Amino acid sequence: MSGKVIMDSEAIARTIARIASEILERNKGAGDLGIIGIRTRGVYLARRIADKIEELEGIKPPIGILDITLYRDDFRRRSDWPKVQKTEIPFQVEDRNIILVDDVVYTGRTTRAAIEAIMDYGRPSSIQLAVLVDRGGYRELPIQPDYVGIRIMTLRTQKVNVLLKEIDGKDEVIITEG
Repeated sequence: MSGKVIMDSEAIARTIARIASEILERNKGAGDLGIIGIRTRGVYLARRIADKIEELEGIKPPIGILDITLYRDDFRRRSDWPKVQKTEIPFQVEDRNIILVDDVVYTGRTTRAAIEAIMDYGRPSSIQLAVLVDRGGYRELPIQPDYVGIRIMTLRTQKVNVLLKEIDGKDEVIITEG
Protein backbone atom coordinates (compact mmCIF):
# COMPACT_ATOMS: atom_id res chain seq x y z
CA MET A 1 0.00 0.00 0.00
CA SER A 2 1.53 3.28 -1.03
CA GLY A 3 0.91 6.58 0.65
CA LYS A 4 2.41 8.76 3.32
CA VAL A 5 3.45 6.88 6.48
CA ILE A 6 2.48 8.98 9.49
CA MET A 7 3.23 6.38 12.18
CA ASP A 8 5.66 3.49 12.09
CA SER A 9 5.82 0.50 14.45
CA GLU A 10 7.95 2.34 17.03
CA ALA A 11 5.58 5.33 17.07
CA ILE A 12 2.59 3.01 17.51
CA ALA A 13 4.29 1.19 20.41
CA ARG A 14 5.14 4.49 22.13
CA THR A 15 1.60 5.71 21.59
CA ILE A 16 0.10 2.56 23.14
CA ALA A 17 2.37 3.02 26.17
CA ARG A 18 1.36 6.68 26.54
CA ILE A 19 -2.37 5.94 26.19
CA ALA A 20 -2.12 3.15 28.79
CA SER A 21 -0.38 5.54 31.20
CA GLU A 22 -2.99 8.25 30.62
CA ILE A 23 -5.80 5.74 31.25
CA LEU A 24 -4.20 4.66 34.53
CA GLU A 25 -3.65 8.23 35.64
CA ARG A 26 -7.19 9.38 34.86
CA ASN A 27 -8.82 6.31 36.44
CA LYS A 28 -6.49 6.12 39.44
CA GLY A 29 -5.32 2.63 38.53
CA ALA A 30 -6.76 -0.37 36.75
CA GLY A 31 -9.07 -1.72 39.46
CA ASP A 32 -12.43 -0.93 37.88
CA LEU A 33 -11.51 -0.82 34.21
CA GLY A 34 -12.93 -2.86 31.37
CA ILE A 35 -11.50 -2.50 27.88
CA ILE A 36 -13.68 -3.07 24.83
CA GLY A 37 -12.27 -3.07 21.31
CA ILE A 38 -14.43 -2.35 18.29
CA ARG A 39 -14.00 -4.97 15.56
CA THR A 40 -11.64 -5.31 13.82
CA ARG A 41 -8.52 -3.28 14.51
CA GLY A 42 -9.85 -1.82 17.76
CA VAL A 43 -9.74 -5.32 19.23
CA TYR A 44 -5.99 -5.67 18.65
CA LEU A 45 -5.31 -2.18 19.96
CA ALA A 46 -7.45 -2.95 23.05
CA ARG A 47 -5.37 -6.07 23.73
CA ARG A 48 -2.14 -4.10 23.41
CA ILE A 49 -3.41 -1.42 25.79
CA ALA A 50 -4.52 -4.06 28.31
CA ASP A 51 -1.12 -5.77 28.09
CA LYS A 52 0.67 -2.45 28.67
CA ILE A 53 -1.61 -1.67 31.64
CA GLU A 54 -0.76 -5.09 33.10
CA GLU A 55 2.95 -4.38 32.58
CA LEU A 56 2.66 -1.00 34.34
CA GLU A 57 0.12 -1.81 37.06
CA GLY A 58 0.28 -5.57 37.59
CA ILE A 59 -3.45 -5.86 36.88
CA LYS A 60 -4.78 -6.90 33.48
CA PRO A 61 -8.19 -5.35 32.85
CA PRO A 62 -10.79 -7.63 31.31
CA ILE A 63 -11.13 -7.28 27.54
CA GLY A 64 -14.27 -7.38 25.42
CA ILE A 65 -14.87 -7.48 21.69
CA LEU A 66 -17.68 -5.44 20.16
CA ASP A 67 -19.30 -5.83 16.76
CA ILE A 68 -21.40 -2.76 16.00
CA THR A 69 -22.79 -3.86 12.62
CA LEU A 70 -26.43 -4.03 13.72
CA TYR A 71 -26.15 -0.73 15.62
CA ARG A 72 -24.95 1.31 12.65
CA ASP A 73 -27.38 3.99 11.51
CA ASP A 74 -26.61 3.20 7.86
CA PHE A 75 -27.33 -0.53 8.25
CA ARG A 76 -30.57 -0.47 6.26
CA ARG A 77 -29.19 1.85 3.58
CA ARG A 78 -26.45 -0.50 2.51
CA SER A 79 -26.86 -2.50 -0.68
CA ASP A 80 -24.39 -5.18 0.43
CA TRP A 81 -25.35 -7.29 3.42
CA PRO A 82 -22.68 -6.76 6.09
CA LYS A 83 -21.18 -9.71 7.89
CA VAL A 84 -22.25 -9.68 11.53
CA GLN A 85 -19.60 -11.04 13.86
CA LYS A 86 -19.76 -12.07 17.48
CA THR A 87 -19.68 -9.60 20.35
CA GLU A 88 -17.91 -10.99 23.39
CA ILE A 89 -18.00 -9.00 26.62
CA PRO A 90 -17.10 -11.57 29.32
CA PHE A 91 -17.48 -9.15 32.24
CA GLN A 92 -20.13 -6.92 33.78
CA VAL A 93 -20.08 -3.39 32.39
CA GLU A 94 -22.31 -2.13 35.20
CA ASP A 95 -20.51 0.46 37.38
CA ARG A 96 -17.22 -0.08 35.56
CA ASN A 97 -15.10 2.47 33.69
CA ILE A 98 -15.16 1.23 30.11
CA ILE A 99 -12.35 2.12 27.76
CA LEU A 100 -13.75 1.87 24.24
CA VAL A 101 -10.95 1.38 21.71
CA ASP A 102 -10.99 2.01 17.96
CA ASP A 103 -8.29 2.60 15.39
CA VAL A 104 -9.64 5.82 13.82
CA VAL A 105 -12.34 8.33 14.77
CA TYR A 106 -13.70 10.48 11.96
CA THR A 107 -17.44 11.23 11.82
CA GLY A 108 -18.27 9.77 15.24
CA ARG A 109 -20.91 7.39 13.90
CA THR A 110 -19.02 4.20 14.76
CA THR A 111 -18.47 5.47 18.30
CA ARG A 112 -22.16 6.34 18.67
CA ALA A 113 -23.12 2.84 17.58
CA ALA A 114 -20.60 1.31 19.99
CA ILE A 115 -21.90 3.33 22.93
CA GLU A 116 -25.44 2.21 22.15
CA ALA A 117 -24.30 -1.42 21.99
CA ILE A 118 -22.44 -1.17 25.32
CA MET A 119 -25.49 0.35 27.02
CA ASP A 120 -27.44 -2.78 26.08
CA TYR A 121 -25.10 -4.65 28.46
CA GLY A 122 -25.65 -2.34 31.43
CA ARG A 123 -24.82 1.11 32.71
CA PRO A 124 -21.11 1.70 33.13
CA SER A 125 -19.72 4.40 35.42
CA SER A 126 -18.14 5.95 32.34
CA ILE A 127 -17.31 5.21 28.72
CA GLN A 128 -13.99 6.71 27.65
CA LEU A 129 -12.85 6.63 24.03
CA ALA A 130 -9.28 5.75 23.06
CA VAL A 131 -8.22 5.97 19.41
CA LEU A 132 -4.93 5.62 17.61
CA VAL A 133 -5.86 8.30 15.03
CA ASP A 134 -8.26 11.24 15.33
CA ARG A 135 -8.93 12.57 11.84
CA GLY A 136 -10.77 15.58 13.27
CA GLY A 137 -12.54 18.21 11.25
CA TYR A 138 -15.54 16.28 9.91
CA ARG A 139 -17.49 15.15 12.97
CA GLU A 140 -21.15 14.52 12.30
CA LEU A 141 -21.82 13.89 15.99
CA PRO A 142 -20.52 15.62 19.13
CA ILE A 143 -18.03 12.88 20.01
CA GLN A 144 -14.45 13.54 21.08
CA PRO A 145 -11.90 10.92 22.12
CA ASP A 146 -10.48 10.97 25.64
CA TYR A 147 -7.17 9.39 24.59
CA VAL A 148 -5.59 10.07 21.20
CA GLY A 149 -2.47 8.69 19.59
CA ILE A 150 -2.20 11.30 16.85
CA ARG A 151 -4.50 14.07 15.58
CA ILE A 152 -4.34 14.78 11.88
CA MET A 153 -6.39 16.88 9.53
CA THR A 154 -7.19 15.06 6.31
CA LEU A 155 -9.20 15.81 3.24
CA ARG A 156 -12.47 13.95 2.73
CA THR A 157 -10.87 12.33 -0.32
CA GLN A 158 -8.06 10.86 1.75
CA LYS A 159 -8.15 7.57 3.62
CA VAL A 160 -6.36 6.68 6.84
CA ASN A 161 -5.20 3.06 6.82
CA VAL A 162 -4.15 1.51 10.11
CA LEU A 163 -2.08 -1.61 9.57
CA LEU A 164 -1.49 -3.91 12.53
CA LYS A 165 0.91 -6.83 12.58
CA GLU A 166 -1.73 -9.22 13.95
CA ILE A 167 -3.71 -9.02 10.69
CA ASP A 168 -1.63 -7.01 8.23
CA GLY A 169 1.86 -8.29 9.02
CA LYS A 170 3.23 -4.87 10.06
CA ASP A 171 2.39 -1.83 12.16
CA GLU A 172 1.91 1.41 10.21
CA VAL A 173 -0.54 4.24 9.77
CA ILE A 174 -0.69 5.46 6.18
CA ILE A 175 -2.63 8.25 4.48
CA THR A 176 -3.66 7.49 0.90
CA GLU A 177 -5.62 9.39 -1.72
CA GLY A 178 -9.16 8.29 -2.59
